[in-house]
Amino acid sequence: MPRQLREEKVFKDPVHKYIYVQDETIWNLINTKEFQRLRRIRQLGTSFMTFHGAEHSRFSHSLGVYEVARRIISQFERNGYADWPGEERLLCLCSALLHDIGHGPFSHSVEKVFGTHHEEWTCKLVLGDTEVNRVLSEADPELPRKVSEVICKSYEKEIVVSLISSQLDADRMDYLLRDAYFTGVHYGTFDMERILRVIRPHRGHIVVKESGMHAIEDYLMSRYQMYWQVYFHPVTRSSEIGLRKIFERAKRLYGDSYPFRFLMGPLVGLLENNLSIGEYLELDESYIQMTIMQWSKEQDPILSDLCERFLHRRLFKYAATDAWDEPLKWELRSGLAAAGIDPDFYLEIDSITDMPYDVYRPGDEEESLPILLLSDQEGLTEISRKSDIIRSISGIHRGKQHIYYPEELVRDRASALPSSIRKMLGLDRV
Repeated sequence: MPRQLREEKVFKDPVHKYIYVQDETIWNLINTKEFQRLRRIRQLGTSFMTFHGAEHSRFSHSLGVYEVARRIISQFERNGYADWPGEERLLCLCSALLHDIGHGPFSHSVEKVFGTHHEEWTCKLVLGDTEVNRVLSEADPELPRKVSEVICKSYEKEIVVSLISSQLDADRMDYLLRDAYFTGVHYGTFDMERILRVIRPHRGHIVVKESGMHAIEDYLMSRYQMYWQVYFHPVTRSSEIGLRKIFERAKRLYGDSYPFRFLMGPLVGLLENNLSIGEYLELDESYIQMTIMQWSKEQDPILSDLCERFLHRRLFKYAATDAWDEPLKWELRSGLAAAGIDPDFYLEIDSITDMPYDVYRPGDEEESLPILLLSDQEGLTEISRKSDIIRSISGIHRGKQHIYYPEELVRDRASALPSSIRKMLGLDRV
């Protein structure tokens, strides 16, 4: 039986009002240095350059996911559902709390350059020589392995995995509400209280009572709107591209034995894709922003210019295009190169697609577990078979492609560009 705290701990939270901690293991995990590091990692990466309020951390999000999971489990226990495996309570709460512990600074942008993945780092931190591992092991020697399996979606009980990672999970429910709150938008909100009342365990799955279908429609439409209005905002994409170009340039220079003025600690391991756990934990967004400030003074003109742009929010401009093919891409790249602009670091063709609700295909590890409706006769139906709204947005690939480029640099050299490229980038317009 997990040990309880003598006195319940409470966090004030702008989204859930209060976050409650009764378990000693959860409290000890929160106080590990690996979890406290998440205070120094923003939840939305570079989105603060688009939405100035988006300064919230992965620490607050992780606490929020824990709280949503705790409330779901409490609702299951309060109603005495026989299909809920009560012995998995602590595992679910630990997995919810730790699901993002492996995120690095500006995680998704950096991951694309170096081919790393935050879930892999999460498992390393859970299983490695860390304070988190020691806290978990003290509660149960098998707990680190089980938490790792839940996060990697290989745990034997689907119902546990789906609480943390599915189309309707504690992670998504918190980040939609939290990101909407801190970006100042309203279309990311939904009725979580209603959802908590209509979900329940059933034959190894977490399902939704059919009468609650409209609350799920509202949740999925909120997710749809948040992706297109916040997560895929073209200005945010521009800031992400700028950050990625910085590290692509640094990686190129390092491979060419460029003599960096500033290159210390975990930066070497990052550029070599050979970070130890200790080095990885040193990396936070303050460290990366300090690095970018130092690199803005480097002798390499491209690296220093890219860093200056990021520091002072001189982001790449974007132009939308309906169609794109390889000949056009080659024409644009060669035209910029002929004008003395390196297309590897000053050009990005960005195509955004997303499926706000995608039906699970058994055996495909990339698909999330589906949302199942439970009828009064206890039959299960995948929700898009019942909902016209969900069916209408399922599998939608939407959005124009965008060309990102440094407007003032390209405009200064516009006379050296072919007319077709000037027209494509709108340089001929007054």
